[in-house]
Amino acid sequence: MKLMFASDIHGSYPACQKMLERFDEEKAERLILLGDILYHGPRNDLPEGYAPKEVIRLLNKRKSSLFCVRGNCDSEVDQMVLEFPVMADYALLYLEGRTVFVTHGHIYNKQNPPLIGKGDILIHGHTHVQTVDTLGEFTYINPGSVALPKEGRSKSYMTYEDGVFTIKDLLTAEVEETYKIS
Repeated sequence: MKLMFASDIHGSYPACQKMLERFDEEKAERLILLGDILYHGPRNDLPEGYAPKEVIRLLNKRKSSLFCVRGNCDSEVDQMVLEFPVMADYALLYLEGRTVFVTHGHIYNKQNPPLIGKGDILIHGHTHVQTVDTLGEFTYINPGSVALPKEGRSKSYMTYEDGVFTIKDLLTAEVEETYKIS
C-alpha cells in the first residue's frame, strides 16, 4: 500500500494542483491531508495563487481518495463546502506493527504528544517545517507544507510505502529525508 501525506495547503491553487499531480505520479492509494486546507490564517501571508474556491473544486473531484484531519485554520464552514470529512482532530493508522497517530499538530505535537507507545509514530503538519526526529519512545515526522514552507525549507510532501516514509520536494520530487520503520 502506498500513501501520500500533505499539509498546509492554505487555499493555494497552484500548490494544490501540483500536490495532486504528484499524487497521480506517485500512484498512491490515498492522499492524507493534515489540515489547514482552505484558509491562510491570520499568522500567514496570502499564499501564491490564493483561490480557496478552486482548491475546493480540485479536492472535491478527488473526495474518494482523500483522508483528512482538521487543522487550526479549518472550520465548520469549510466542511459545508468540502464533500469529504475534514473535522476529525486525529486519525490512527496501523502500519508495520506500529500505531501511527496522524493529526494537524495544534493540539497534539512533539511538545504535547498523544498517548502512544514505544516505537509508535506521530505525524503532523502545522509548523510548515519538514522534520524526522526520534523523541524518546516515539518518532515524530512532519512532511512540511505544500504552500507555505518555513525556515528556508522547500514546499514538500511525504509518501509511505513498504515501511519507509519519504519526504520529497513538491516541485522536483527529489528526496529530502527518509525514515524506515525498524
